Amino acid sequence: MHVGMRIPGRMQRELGFEGVVNWASERGLGSVDVPDASAQAQKQFRDAGLEIGTVDFGIGGGLLNKDGRARRKAVTAAKKRIRDTARYGSGVIFFCVEPGERTQTRGESLDLFEKSYPEVIAYAEEQDVHLAIEPYPGGGPYYPNLGCTPETLRVIFEIVPSPNLGICFDPSHFIRIGVDYQRLLMEFGDRVRHVHAKDTELLADGLYNYGTLGQSSGRRYGHGEGWWRYCIPGWGAADWRWIVARLEEIGYDGPLAIELEDDRFMETVELNKEGILTAKDFLEGILR
Repeated sequence: MHVGMRIPGRMQRELGFEGVVNWASERGLGSVDVPDASAQAQKQFRDAGLEIGTVDFGIGGGLLNKDGRARRKAVTAAKKRIRDTARYGSGVIFFCVEPGERTQTRGESLDLFEKSYPEVIAYAEEQDVHLAIEPYPGGGPYYPNLGCTPETLRVIFEIVPSPNLGICFDPSHFIRIGVDYQRLLMEFGDRVRHVHAKDTELLADGLYNYGTLGQSSGRRYGHGEGWWRYCIPGWGAADWRWIVARLEEIGYDGPLAIELEDDRFMETVELNKEGILTAKDFLEGILR
């Protein structure tokens, strides 16, 4: 295992892609997740002595669209991204299983998943590419994404048992929705294809004021709902020593990709850098 990173939006805008890659290499990060795979990006990484972490899918909710023509278009786009990732990327695609419409029920989305994803994953097998499901539940009040709970993960893997479909283990999302992240890792450990190093701080005063319904007006944190907030590893509820030990036992040897969504480090590029390096130091103190 090594410590890598996703690119915060502010760093991407102000430093540019090449600037971020060079900074990550200079600071001793092992990999960077990229928005898409290309020959140019591959060369930039090679020149910087850095690995590509994951490649973003970029398909959106098209694969779970109720319109059959939209799904076919999304399948074609997904296959192209898989080909590009096989040629220029790390062989791992990161994605959310999101619906075509945010008001869609998860049950409706599971029915549509069975119509489109088996073909996509079969093609990923041919190209030796793995897809890693991000457990982001989607925005409130519907929280419509699949793959965020053991229930929907079990159904997904029953529909598509292929080992080329796995998960991006991110304890922050499980903590915020009340799923036991430790039990989930033990159940789905053989499906881990990527790891996001992000945490969630649970706020007792916020839980008293707002309950799990969240704030009715105003916004306490940009990445939170008043009673919880995303934070860097070491500041939240996740036991990263336990996580790293279990990942070692499972045989995971990929990145711990720092995903910076901690409001304490979001206002400037310099704060972005500080947050990433603080998380890096914490995680490297745990890794062997």
